[in-house]
Amino acid sequence: MTDLAKDNPLRAALMMLSASALFASTTLMAKFLGTGESALHPFQVSAGRFAFALMALTITALVLRPGFSRPNLPVHLLRTLSGWLGVSLMFAAVARIAISDATAISFLNPVFGMMLAIVILREKVGRLRWLAAVIAMSGALVLLRPGVDSFQPAALLALGAAILFGLEVTLIKLLSGREAPLQILLINNSIGATIGLIAASFVWLAPSAAQWAALAGIGVVMACGQALFIQAMRGGDASYVLPFSYSTLVFATFYDFWIYKVSPDSVSLLGAGIIIFGALMLAWREAVKRKSNG
Repeated sequence: MTDLAKDNPLRAALMMLSASALFASTTLMAKFLGTGESALHPFQVSAGRFAFALMALTITALVLRPGFSRPNLPVHLLRTLSGWLGVSLMFAAVARIAISDATAISFLNPVFGMMLAIVILREKVGRLRWLAAVIAMSGALVLLRPGVDSFQPAALLALGAAILFGLEVTLIKLLSGREAPLQILLINNSIGATIGLIAASFVWLAPSAAQWAALAGIGVVMACGQALFIQAMRGGDASYVLPFSYSTLVFATFYDFWIYKVSPDSVSLLGAGIIIFGALMLAWREAVKRKSNG
């Protein structure tokens, strides 16, 4: 996997924006698959996401023929388990609440990743990072709408997904720099496809032609988005590139309005804004810490 964005900040930013647009479109396809009379179970949707992504990545590997190193299989397995369950919960959430709300809540994953890094990676967390975490969590509380009449139980699914994504991010830190990106993606999607297809076999419904197309679309688009994300991160400083990933929320809101005519209300905008502010504080503090250590 070549560094297409290396030493080119503008290209890295455009790649991150493209990845964000693709990631948001997968939630749109998941909403299509998870709603209506012939809705598919989230386990079946996540199985399609991993299986078709694996096909796309396998073709890529056959063309590029990259070299592989010995993988850390226990870490890969735990990383994929958390990612698969997180994806399943996220797909279940977008079928029940606005895509923008589910996407905003999923942005809490750096917060949970920070907390888990304390235990798993023995990282020390200062006051500013804790303050950022509290701010982001308060935004999630806003989006949960805790009032009796407006409470969104399905938002808890997105919150669970964010926790699992935080664990996945923490485990990726253990793999990054030790294994090639394409190797990590191939192993992740191989294990994910196996787990996903086994789980989906218990809830399987025969998909229609349109549903098969959407399942394939989720997998291929996700694989492309992951590749663009990795290239963007390798091509620019994280403190510069990562903020562009929050455009996923903009794309998700646009898609939801364009297809389902769902527009965010003031509560959604407030909650999303608070979460993104807290997450950006974390990203900024991480960049400062990385520079001081470098």
